Amino acid sequence: MDYAIIVTGGKQYRVCEGDEIYVEKLDAEAESNVTFDQVLAVSVGENKTFGKPFVDGASVTGTVVKNGRGKKIIVYKMRPKKNYRRKQGHRQPYTKVRIDKISV
Repeated sequence: MDYAIIVTGGKQYRVCEGDEIYVEKLDAEAESNVTFDQVLAVSVGENKTFGKPFVDGASVTGTVVKNGRGKKIIVYKMRPKKNYRRKQGHRQPYTKVRIDKISV
C-alpha cells in the first residue's frame, strides 16, 4: 500500500490515494485542487523514503470536497464564591480533502 505523511495546519497526517481527511481550514473553494509540498515520508511498495525534514520533489495532490465547521464545544469559566461565570461556544472551521495522487 502506497502512503505518505504530510504536514498541514501544524499537524501530521498519514494519507493514501482515495482517502478523505479533515484538515485545518484552507483558503480554497470546493472542487478546487490543493497541493501539499511538505511531505515527511513516502512509501511506495517496498521502498520507503524519509526526508530531512522534507522529501525533495515529493508532493501530494488532493481535491477540496467541502469547507465546513465542526460540532460546537462549550467553553465555561467559573471562579467559585466570586459570582464569576462566562459561557462561550466555539466551532472550529475545517476543510475536507480527498487525496488524488502521491508523487515522488
